[in-house]
Amino acid sequence: MNIAIIGTGYVGLVTGACFAEMGVQVTCVDIDETKIEQLKKGVIPIFEPGLEEMVARNMKANRLHFTTSLLSVLDNVEVVFSAVGTPPGEDGSADMRYVFEVAQTIGKHLSHYVLVVTKSTVPVGTAQKVKAIIQEELDKRGVNISFDVASNPEFLKEGDAISDFMSPDRVVVGIETEQAQKLMTQLYRPFLLNNFRVIFMDVPSAELTKYAANAMLATRISFMNEIANLCEKVGADVNMVRKGISTDSRIGTKFLYSGIGYGGSCFPKDVRALIQTAHKHGCSMDILQSVDGVNERQKSILFDKFVASFDGGKLDEKVVAIWGLSFKPNTDDVREAPALVLIRKLVDAGCHVKVFDPIAIEKAQLTINRELNDDQQQLIYFSTDIYDAVNDADALMLVTEWKEFRMPNWQIIKKLMKHPVILDGRNIYDKKEVMEVGFNYEGIGV
Repeated sequence: MNIAIIGTGYVGLVTGACFAEMGVQVTCVDIDETKIEQLKKGVIPIFEPGLEEMVARNMKANRLHFTTSLLSVLDNVEVVFSAVGTPPGEDGSADMRYVFEVAQTIGKHLSHYVLVVTKSTVPVGTAQKVKAIIQEELDKRGVNISFDVASNPEFLKEGDAISDFMSPDRVVVGIETEQAQKLMTQLYRPFLLNNFRVIFMDVPSAELTKYAANAMLATRISFMNEIANLCEKVGADVNMVRKGISTDSRIGTKFLYSGIGYGGSCFPKDVRALIQTAHKHGCSMDILQSVDGVNERQKSILFDKFVASFDGGKLDEKVVAIWGLSFKPNTDDVREAPALVLIRKLVDAGCHVKVFDPIAIEKAQLTINRELNDDQQQLIYFSTDIYDAVNDADALMLVTEWKEFRMPNWQIIKKLMKHPVILDGRNIYDKKEVMEVGFNYEGIGV
């Protein structure tokens, strides 16, 4: 089967590489000429474990190709996946201009039956708009060419995207015709030979499923963060509470860990987009509005603890070490990352901030340089390792739970730090253990 994937961002590139791995002929299309030239050389624009090797392997096998021209491949494909970006607008709604531009291009140049599949996370009703745009362009040309539009939302976790795609919990597909169902079944069958778990449904339900899934997971995180904050007030331990409720089979263990809030490209954007979709249809989403609000407040909790640890005293000239800049481990994605919120608050208070991340430091530096002024940038030092970061620091903030942060040499760290203060934003350290070394320790809800 020949397919095209439009957009070589996180979703498009992973999707293309994984389909190629299963023997599909894949052409990835992007208007960014520099990115395409880099991909042709095997240079991957994102960090995702296993992706670079998979791309190289399938390029060598002549199954994975890259181009800036959709027109050069449109005549030879059976399925076109639209995986372009849907960035959030000022009101939180998804910006659909790129999705609609793709539909317009397809309509202007379609020459035979093609199944157009929306892979991007899009509001309910997008498939119908895409279908109308393509049909409008065909009508302008005066041609009668059949096509279908389907919805196939992605459920990839950054850091585990390859395994998620190759061995999915489920594949959700919204279709309108038997021909579309047949093509999607053929395309996904190699992934699911042992347990064929494609869930076919109507298109609006498929579009909403993606938002609903992310909103549910985001809700669990914000709920546990509120419980953690209450634990600190009443003298309870959120880790014990989590164990107590997670054994309930109706609740389970996943996404019940308290911390400093969620970030990344999905949860914040999708929660806000779902709220906006509801508003446009005359519905209120009170729970999700609270989820978003709790999450934004939670990103400041380590700063609040830092202020409290110095009794609200003068903070300027204090030195703070931050371990972890990406919104989660095993990715270089710093979009909506809690670390960036902390950095802004610290430099606004006049603190010097020493940061370290094993993967995301370059992308974080680009974001920081774009968002902070020159004077603020002078207060930030990009460290070479965890020990360089804590040298002369008044406090250490653990923000991202990378594995290499889990067993540091506390004796060395205590000697390097000016004040032995640990603010553990992910509850990965044993409070008793670090306090025995002589640290003042604060977790989340502990």
